[in-house]
Amino acid sequence: MNDLDPHADAGAARRLRAIVRDRYAASALAVRDEGLGCCGTGAATADPGAGCCGLAIIPDDQVTAFGATLYATAERDELPDTALLASLGCGNPTAVAALHEGETVLDLGSGGGIDVLLSARRVGPTGKAYGLDMTDEMLALARANQAKAGVDNVEWLKGHIEDVPLADGVVDVVLSNCVINLSTDKPRVLREAARVLRPGGRFAVSDVVADGAMDAATRSDLAQYVGCVAGALTREEYARLLADAGFGEIEIQESHRVHEHAAAAIVRARKPGGSG
Repeated sequence: MNDLDPHADAGAARRLRAIVRDRYAASALAVRDEGLGCCGTGAATADPGAGCCGLAIIPDDQVTAFGATLYATAERDELPDTALLASLGCGNPTAVAALHEGETVLDLGSGGGIDVLLSARRVGPTGKAYGLDMTDEMLALARANQAKAGVDNVEWLKGHIEDVPLADGVVDVVLSNCVINLSTDKPRVLREAARVLRPGGRFAVSDVVADGAMDAATRSDLAQYVGCVAGALTREEYARLLADAGFGEIEIQESHRVHEHAAAAIVRARKPGGSG
């Protein structure tokens, strides 16, 4: 058994979480310290394809599969460049969540804040967007991005997506962008998402799903895990765990390939009840 296999024991899961946290903290610090200088070159750009500091975590051959290029130009224009540079997701969950004025949104693993800030604008001043992240450095970057964007209806939460620091039934929509695959306890994440949603609430995330043929070498590759591939569920596993967590209307649709044995996908579901 690989000593970083999250299924090996609790210690392995903690070690893997720490490695993921440190890697993303380093990405946030790179964006903060190097800013738009693109690792000291002085070439100001928010082009994820440029291989800049915050996107060093994304391999050169995958810059169109992850990051800010997955957002429409009009959306990117709404946000500070440091939010774009810190974007490491595999999709655009705000584009599929059908957000409405006055709704409350929670982003699991909010990173530099791109989806939180976009959501806050969509739900308007009568709504609210929460961003939850375990990394102090990402939270600091997100707060700085919020100030630059001039968005008020946002609250940042420090914590783990397996233990959301919110009461039961307080949000209308749960978002996430390529973060759930990094968790070492995905069933608990999905139960927490269901818990904080109001009856009728929506689960709308972008995530990586693995093909059934993913080989053992990829599964045990730490770099692939941190890069959002090795820890991914298959489509069938994802659907089963969502159903086990109490969700219905489950829909998993591949959007683009991110690896020989994995794809980015739009994952939607709904908590039963409510009037919608």
